Amino acid sequence: MAAFTTAEVDYLSARRIGRLATVDASGLPHVVPVGMWHYNPELGTIDVSGRNFAATKKFRNVRAHPKAAFVIDDVASVDPWRPRCVMVQGAAEALETTDSGEALIRITPDKITSWGLGDDR
Repeated sequence: MAAFTTAEVDYLSARRIGRLATVDASGLPHVVPVGMWHYNPELGTIDVSGRNFAATKKFRNVRAHPKAAFVIDDVASVDPWRPRCVMVQGAAEALETTDSGEALIRITPDKITSWGLGDDR
């Protein structure tokens, strides 16, 4: 399991929208923006949830193909051009019930790639 750096955790905590990539039944990538997610410091995972989440295509995709990628990015400045990003790739679990009572996708990082945060890997 890969671990997040302090700079990556700080960056993640200040962002709202991420992009979740899963694999659909035909083997094609399925990428969607998500707004309900958080870094889980106890487990070192990214937990993604949402409204009626267990009924979504992304949830079904992870159930069938338990791998996912998650990207959080933005542009810190345009002149000079300074993009920033954290990309997480790893095993994914589709959890129907959790302690909070809501379904979620839990991504355990196998690989974390980041840039533009000042401590690039």
